[in-house]
Order: sequence, then C-alpha cells, then structure tokens
Amino acid sequence: MKPDRLFRILPLALLLAACSGGGNESQVQQKNDAPPQAAASEHAPKGPLIGIDQPRMDTDFWTMYANYVPVKGAEHDVPLFQTSSNNDAQKMIANVQQMLQSDVKAVVIAPQDTAATKTALDAAKAKNIPVVSVDTRPDAGDVFMVVRADNRAYGTSACVVLGEKLKGQGRVVEFQGALNSINGRDRSEAFAECMKTKYPKIEVVEIPTEWKKEPAIAGLQTALSKGKVNGIYMQAGGVYLEPTLAFLSQNKLLKPAGDPEHIVIVSNDGIKSELEAIRRGDIDATVSQPADDYAHWALFYARAAAEGKTFQTGATDHGSQIVQPREGLLEDQIVAPVVTADGATYGDLKTVKADNPDLWGNK
Repeated sequence: MKPDRLFRILPLALLLAACSGGGNESQVQQKNDAPPQAAASEHAPKGPLIGIDQPRMDTDFWTMYANYVPVKGAEHDVPLFQTSSNNDAQKMIANVQQMLQSDVKAVVIAPQDTAATKTALDAAKAKNIPVVSVDTRPDAGDVFMVVRADNRAYGTSACVVLGEKLKGQGRVVEFQGALNSINGRDRSEAFAECMKTKYPKIEVVEIPTEWKKEPAIAGLQTALSKGKVNGIYMQAGGVYLEPTLAFLSQNKLLKPAGDPEHIVIVSNDGIKSELEAIRRGDIDATVSQPADDYAHWALFYARAAAEGKTFQTGATDHGSQIVQPREGLLEDQIVAPVVTADGATYGDLKTVKADNPDLWGNK
C-alpha cells in the first residue's frame, strides 16, 4: 500500500455509525425478504409438540432461519413452542426449562456457546426429552441429532478459493467467529491448517471478533495501516458483509473482480446480499449455509425422535452424510455448496453459480 493511502482510512466510529447492519433486530427484519409463509391450515397440527429456541436475530442468516421455522413446522404437521434466547446461554437454558415444563415431546436448540449447553441437555435427559441441535454441536451432553454442515469444510473451501485466486501469494485478513463456538473453532482451525499446508507464502492476519462487526472492522483498519491487504475471509456474511463493503467503499478500496486492485473476499452464509455482491463483483465466493434445510431437518429429526425413531451413520436420502463425531452422537452434515460468479472449479473444489435458482438465498 502506498504511504499516503494510510492517512485516508476513514475513522472507525464514523464508518460504524453510517452502517446499518448488525445488532438492531428490527433493521435486520426489514431488509430481508422473508420466505413465503405457510398457508393457513384447515386443522390444528397433529404431530407432537416441539419446543424450538431461536438463538439470535442480529444477523440476516438467523432472521431467515426464524422465518423458515413456522413454514417447516407446518410442513411436518407439528405444533411449536417457540422461545428466543438472544445469544444468551443462560437464557437458552431457562428457555429449555420452560419448554420441559410445557409438555414438549422434543426440543430444538442452536447453542451459540457450545461449552455452556450441558445443563440444558442434562435437564432434558432427566425428563427423557430428546434434543436436536441445529448449526452447532454441543461440547458435551446427550443430543439425539446434530443438524449442521461440515464447518471445517467452510474454512478449507475459503482457503482454497483465496489461495487459488491469489496464486499462493499475498496477505489475507480473517474475521474469526467466536472461538467458544464449535463453528468458530472448526472454521478457524481448518482455514489455518489449509493455508499452512497449501499456501504457506500467504500471510494470514487473524482477527477474533466474537461474531461482532466492530472488532472485525477495527482489525481490518489496523491491518490496512500496516500494509496492503489482498484478501479477506469473513466467517459470517450476515455479520460482516455490509460493514466491510461500506468500509472498503468509503476508503476507495472496493474494486470489482478483475480489477488489479480487487481485494478477494470469501464469505460464509449464503444470504441474498452475498449472492448479489458476488454477481456485482464485490466479493468472490460464499459457502451457502442452508437456512431452509436447517429448519426443515431440525424439525424432521425432532418429530422422529419424539416418535421413537432411530438413525445410523451413512448416506441419507437427501444428499448428506450422517457421521459420528464422538461416541453416541450423530450429526447429519447438510450439503452447503460453495458459490462463485462463474461456478468454476478451484483446485479440486467445485462451485455453483451465484444465479443458481436452487440456492435458498435466491428464493
């Protein structure tokens, strides 16, 4: 980076004040296109009562997940007892206790602090109520089924796209999610291992963010003050995309793909705004974390558990694999495609085009 460029980086507070993305729940809801709501049923749901906790509403991804929950509940013909924990582990535990007192037959949670979930799981086990964990895998405790994509593959895929596009050279900033979450750990560890093994000449600047935009942008600003940044890996587009693009744009660093000064950006989530950004050339790729399938299969397994059904490892009839990450725990690793503008192959990594109508972010 040229020395005079360093003095033109806009103040962080000014950028964040101008950026509307992030923690305001009503803002997130207004800017998302909700999926079609379930048609009014002519009869009350006949299935078992399912308790489901909404973990947070401060990102586009989780807002869309919340929109899909009643739709999928209607499809599975189950009544829902819904709570919201707002990214608070203690609130989630209290919500599970409330569900257990309300005669639910199964519970669905999406713990954001996977180390703090065992209390809730033990309470459910004491009442013989099965629990399905969606998006994250609790560090300990009994779970009937985990519904999540392979988050290590997220980190590895981001590494490959960045490494191939940068031809194994340059400096990359990584916005790490919360490392007390299995998802943040999996993505960060896999990204680091891949970079070290496949692209050792790329310098990685790790920025811990706790899934918050403010430390991400502050870290990016600091990284830019110390030299040129060639790439960015953001582990959650619903958190980081809008403020990052605003920051780069305001500092005249947002160049389209193909421009020699373009900063290669790879994201995770698959939200509509990411797909639009790929088509514009603002970013290069994302991993489409399937909000619709998460809601669908979480409620599918919750009903199945309540009805006494069992599953085993191996291929499923919906294109995924059920694996056993630890003794007694099953995880359905839902398919999460890598999305690019042209659907090209990077190394041995196949991608799909951003205008693919099957992507939930395009529905």
